[in-house]
Amino acid sequence: MNIRIFNSADELGEAAAIEAANIMNEKIKEKGKVRIVLSTGASQFQFFESFVRQSIDWSKVEMFHLDEYIGLPISHAASFRKYLQDRFVERVGGDIGKVHFVNGELEPEAHIRQLAEEITREDVDLALIGIGENAHIAFNDPPADFETTNPYLIVNLDDNCKRQQVGEGWFASHDDVPNQAISMSVQQIMKAEHIISCVPHRVKADAIRLALEPDVTPEIPASILKTHESWSLFLDKESSSGIERS
Repeated sequence: MNIRIFNSADELGEAAAIEAANIMNEKIKEKGKVRIVLSTGASQFQFFESFVRQSIDWSKVEMFHLDEYIGLPISHAASFRKYLQDRFVERVGGDIGKVHFVNGELEPEAHIRQLAEEITREDVDLALIGIGENAHIAFNDPPADFETTNPYLIVNLDDNCKRQQVGEGWFASHDDVPNQAISMSVQQIMKAEHIISCVPHRVKADAIRLALEPDVTPEIPASILKTHESWSLFLDKESSSGIERS
């Protein structure tokens, strides 16, 4: 576990983007391509601003998407497909080698099987994994399923997760947030060779504090990340305000 603390979300995002680019370029040099997983949400804005400016041969990149609401059209402002299309794919000129979106408008079970087939073809080199206010990773809300080996699954969103989505401005009210989503599983996230988590802002301070306490528990889904051999956690002064510093 490597924890790095920065003065601002902008500094955090730039440093994480540089680390991600270094890992990706090394993999491209080593095997001619790189497979990555990208997260979304308001906490990732600064990361993407820097990430799309990195010197990477995007044609050698295969991208997987963490999660999406079931039934939400891509035209909706809260669609994570729309988020990645606008903030990533179009910003790098649409030159990505392969893009695997989670499409919540398709029949969920059949789509999950398709996603599983694609992601298990080869190892994932790098996963960008945010942490929610309730310490979720992807849409694995507490208590998260730490046991399933299915790469993707259907999950029910808890009230705290829904409040976060409303608080970030993606939905007008709690009732507007879909009840279910398709999410990458915890076990699949942990299979990535490297994991980078960008977690700025004071609203994430409690989740970070809980995730870094000794226990690893499904009640704090992000707590499992500290068992990964190559996890880099990027914080700012606000998100790190609840942890002790040596």
